[in-house]
Amino acid sequence: MRDPSGGAWASKPVEPVPCGLYLTAVPIGNARDITLRALDTLAAVDAIACEDTRVTGKLLGLYGISGSLISYHDHNADKMRPAILKRIAEGQSVALVSDAGTPLISDPGYKLVRAAQEQGLPVTCLPGASAPLTGLLLSGLPSDRFLFAGFPPSRSAARRSFFSSFAEVPATLLFFESAKRLPASLADLAASLGDREAAVTRELTKRFEEARHGTLEALADHYRTAGPPKGEVVLVVGPPGAAVAMGDAEIDALLRDAMERLSLRDAAAAVAEASGRPRRAVYQRALALGQPTESDDG
Repeated sequence: MRDPSGGAWASKPVEPVPCGLYLTAVPIGNARDITLRALDTLAAVDAIACEDTRVTGKLLGLYGISGSLISYHDHNADKMRPAILKRIAEGQSVALVSDAGTPLISDPGYKLVRAAQEQGLPVTCLPGASAPLTGLLLSGLPSDRFLFAGFPPSRSAARRSFFSSFAEVPATLLFFESAKRLPASLADLAASLGDREAAVTRELTKRFEEARHGTLEALADHYRTAGPPKGEVVLVVGPPGAAVAMGDAEIDALLRDAMERLSLRDAAAAVAEASGRPRRAVYQRALALGQPTESDDG
């Protein structure tokens, strides 16, 4: 295959790197998204620990790199971790990569990092492509605060319980999900979190990249009708404050319910927070509905 860098990188001399563990991000789709620093490091280290040697070998082949590959994944991590640490302790350099994106995201890499740090071994990170962050940026949802929660459970009851545990988190939520379970997961999200704004992002950085926006219920209906999409999915769900815009009737219903339990002022504040409407406007609507008492204003 042709070197995606146009041959510019492959002609560089390989510089040695100090011993240590190098957490190295690789592309999530487009092979040109790898960094020059990552290429330099992958060519220079003594060994590369990877999830699937065939996947990593293919990437290295694109750039003319012939590295020593070590298999390191969920099923052999406990066995391979001491061997990798021994290599580093003896003065070798080891790069840790995932099949795609940044290592330690939904893989056992953090245990290797923690063990290396406990032994006083050097650890550094080479940042780069990340599927959750790419999905977040394409979603158009608030990005100032977010939580990545990995894959939800495969069974609906467990999945709803899982989603419900994030109901009060004041942040945008990010999940990985398989395409075939996407329609059911969207429906379970709507049932667990309410009909929030969301985005389904898939095939990120690839030719058929897509970000479909809508409410959770609308997205669930779309994929129930159209069928599961192709490719890998990052599912992005807006925070409670990014809920679907409520109509006046819904606001009034929420206010009536809240005023049975709270003072008028506290009820208005709670509904304003839940609906995203200005607090003063909701308070005026509560007054119009009206059951103010002395305790409400005092």
